[in-house]
Amino acid sequence: MQGAWAPRDQGQSPGRMSALGRSSVILLTYVLAAIELTCLFMQFSVVPYLSRKLGLDSIAFGYLQTTFGVLQLLGGPVFGRFADQRGARAALTLSFLAALALYLLLAAASSPALPGVYLLFASRLPGALMHTLPAAQMVITDLSAPEERPAALGRLGLCFGVGVILGSLLGGTLVSAYGIQCPAILAALATLLGAILSFTCIPASTKGTKTDTQTPPPGGPRASVFDLKAIASLLRLPDVPRIFLVKVASNFPTGLFMVMFSIISMDFFQLEAAQAGYLMSFFGLLQMVTQGLVIGQLSSHFSEEALLRASVLAFIAVGLAMAWMSSVFHFCLLVPGLVFSLCTLNVVTDSMLTKAVSASDTGAMLGLCASVQPLLRTLGPTIGGFLYRSFGVPIFGHVQVAINVLVLLVLWRKPMPQRKDKVR
Repeated sequence: MQGAWAPRDQGQSPGRMSALGRSSVILLTYVLAAIELTCLFMQFSVVPYLSRKLGLDSIAFGYLQTTFGVLQLLGGPVFGRFADQRGARAALTLSFLAALALYLLLAAASSPALPGVYLLFASRLPGALMHTLPAAQMVITDLSAPEERPAALGRLGLCFGVGVILGSLLGGTLVSAYGIQCPAILAALATLLGAILSFTCIPASTKGTKTDTQTPPPGGPRASVFDLKAIASLLRLPDVPRIFLVKVASNFPTGLFMVMFSIISMDFFQLEAAQAGYLMSFFGLLQMVTQGLVIGQLSSHFSEEALLRASVLAFIAVGLAMAWMSSVFHFCLLVPGLVFSLCTLNVVTDSMLTKAVSASDTGAMLGLCASVQPLLRTLGPTIGGFLYRSFGVPIFGHVQVAINVLVLLVLWRKPMPQRKDKVR
């Protein structure tokens, strides 16, 4: 393999990388993200059936899901710091190798000759290092111009949509046709390919030579990947706490609803498994179009602050509609607004947060951003379950309206800063 992806070009500085080389690396990064997300959603379709086959009840399955969420929550910031220090090639390779270990353990758990329950729980452990999407975001952030960053990050939504649709379709089809073990084996082979492509075709570092990297003095100790104080210090930088709080607060109500969606689809919407799958595919298709096409066009005409306010306003409108929702048809009508709000909020806040830190810390910041969803998956089942049992589905709309009205007041009272990117 020759050109920008060839091993002889891997060590070159992004500052000296040609425009064609940058485009090639970004394109490959999109492909790697699509591979990982497809495998991840294949796994999501396998684990419930495997848990049932192994005799786990709903409580034990909840523990399994919580374990995965906690590990990803704890591993996200550390992985981001590792990516900053060791480079994009090492980060993506490590993530794919962790995914390979997870899928091999998952395949082994489905074997009758092995202790399936123990292996199933053990398969959650590599999840602490499975952060291909934040690593891909770091590469795109480092190699894209500041004015192009929201659109470039938004195109990862195409990868996410491909993962949701193709992964769910492949997972369900392969389980029905060839058994539970087949999707896990296919995912293991795909992630092995991803690890090889990452190691051979991704540059060792995507950060330029002019970043303000904290280089240790000669003979001094190298900064630790596990330096939690250094990670936490990013949240104390100017404007970062407010942007991060907006990201967490606006995501929280919808996160609760989506965590409980499988229960709501069965109890409230009265959907069969296949119908729920079609609904999720519709959700994934809208997300793919919104992040891949719509946000890119909007970001070229409107400021990040305007888009952020628009996403919060859309959250409020969706929350009002959700409070009066009574059927799956009503939910389908409000899904476009929900998807627009989620995609715009996440893309814009990720872009703003990476501009608020030095270019040498973009990986750590994206790791912190990636911890928001695991945090919701960890707290969501308990809080969402209590709210659903006590007040029903409308409570999710009420909570969404209340929280996002407060967020909108904060945004109007003190506008978000418009920053230019750090020199690379």
